[in-house]
Amino acid sequence: MSFLVDKKNITDYIPQKPPIVMVDAILSCDDTSVTTQFEVQADNIFVRDNFLQEPGVIENMAQTAAAKAGYEAKKQNAEPFLGFIGAIKDLKIHSLPKIGDIIKTTVIVKMDVMGITLIGATSTCGDTQIAECEMKIVIQKTADVPA
Repeated sequence: MSFLVDKKNITDYIPQKPPIVMVDAILSCDDTSVTTQFEVQADNIFVRDNFLQEPGVIENMAQTAAAKAGYEAKKQNAEPFLGFIGAIKDLKIHSLPKIGDIIKTTVIVKMDVMGITLIGATSTCGDTQIAECEMKIVIQKTADVPA
């Protein structure tokens, strides 16, 4: 499989660093969407009883959105911006992925206004949809860190 950005370079595109990195690769990215891949590992901080728990699935969706923003920033020779989940709506987690499963998550940007991005996210394992939601992501585009 061909990657737009591989596991070795993914942290150049997202602000998160180990042990909280929840995307391994960017598979595709365009003006309105991004798709990432993530393999669930036994040592992941969100794994309990051999399954990636709900917070890990949600963080994977949020980091997929961050990967899109980081990919766009890198095209302009900028560093990835920090983003924060502002709200989650209509979250449905249909099943939890197990160790060794590969999650593909697609985020579609529905609206982007004044630093707030509304996204739709869908995660699958193989042909099975495991989760979906809408998120509002707040992007911090300045070097200032909130107090």
